[in-house]
Amino acid sequence: MSLDVGQCVRAALASRLASNAMLHSDIIVGLVGRGIGASRSPAMHEREGGRVGLAYTYVLLDFDQMQLDDFELPRVIAEAEALGFSGLNVTHPFKQAIVGHVDVLSPEASAINAINTVLLEQGRRVGHNTDSWGFAESFRSGLQGVRVSEVVQFGAGGAGAATAHALLAHPVDRLVLCDSDMARAEQLAHRLATRFGKSVDAVHPTDVTLGTADGVVNATPVGMDKYPGLPFEREKLQSRHWVADIVYFPAETELLRIARSLGCRTLPGTGMAIFQAVRAFQLFTGIAPDPAQMVHHFRAAA
Repeated sequence: MSLDVGQCVRAALASRLASNAMLHSDIIVGLVGRGIGASRSPAMHEREGGRVGLAYTYVLLDFDQMQLDDFELPRVIAEAEALGFSGLNVTHPFKQAIVGHVDVLSPEASAINAINTVLLEQGRRVGHNTDSWGFAESFRSGLQGVRVSEVVQFGAGGAGAATAHALLAHPVDRLVLCDSDMARAEQLAHRLATRFGKSVDAVHPTDVTLGTADGVVNATPVGMDKYPGLPFEREKLQSRHWVADIVYFPAETELLRIARSLGCRTLPGTGMAIFQAVRAFQLFTGIAPDPAQMVHHFRAAA
């Protein structure tokens, strides 16, 4: 194992323990990704852990901050195992790459072919996907009553696969997937159409129109602090559309600001971030958290 990788992970853990004035922890978990310095996941998990009586430590393993290449992913996982982590959350750009580095996939993670939660259990790695359920819960509570005959989604990566499953498991009749990587979009469209028996098409983002769409989902990282901007041309959006974004830092993306200015109903990525954490917390600890308290922790962390 690379000494540099080990030093990076140990330093991140030591820093978090020190910031919490802790010498040990009952539960140690981490978030693996890039550009995640603004994540509120540590606050959500640690505050809920404290509320239920656990010494809980949540460590950001930011490949950008640690200056690690993507190929170091398996070494970071191995180092987390060696340090006694109970599990890992996984975000952009590793949700699909990590599939090849676990021993077992939950049924949902297998169907989606993407992981955002890994349990590290006595030498066995179990991959789960809580994103799909989290998005579905957020959508149900935040966009109740919207038309969903046709939905256009931008992004066919790990997060996009999860949101697409959530949409098609609910009464979405037709889904249009837009991704600059057409091979990836076409593969996902084929899997989804076969699984759900519904109309799923892959279209390049520059070719898509929103003329017959009821709503739009942004399942790309565009809009994050690290990737500012819009996933499509603003002229395509109309007031009759609803807009859902999975980006949650910042909570108010440029896409959502424009959509609200047009009068669109909107769904920020904060809901998905909170609800996926609710299920992940239970997987990590075996304790069902209070969703209302998780919402409170998330808002307080702002």
